[in-house]
Amino acid sequence: MEVKSQLARKIESGEFIVTAEHAPRTTATPAATEAALKALGGKPTAVNMGDNQYGVAMFSLAASAVALKAGVEPVLQMVTRDWNRIALYPDLLGAASLGITNVLCLSGYH
Repeated sequence: MEVKSQLARKIESGEFIVTAEHAPRTTATPAATEAALKALGGKPTAVNMGDNQYGVAMFSLAASAVALKAGVEPVLQMVTRDWNRIALYPDLLGAASLGITNVLCLSGYH
């Protein structure tokens, strides 16, 4: 069974898409992330969830799970510069098991 996100459907149909990026906070409290995402008011199609962005330790998979709970479609960012296929599997399978279908692999932040 193929599962398509709202983002994928809009890309396929050629609709105009707005995305936002959530910069992680220096707290482990999901409420702060949830409040920031709800403040967007549903305007973006999806929100990119940064992975240890700018040296702030926040696992993007956890932030993406919080986004789903808040009713926001996440784009899981993974900095995969030093990873191989075997290292990718656990995070991708974990994301799929949580219902996260959008993934953006990056080589790092510059």
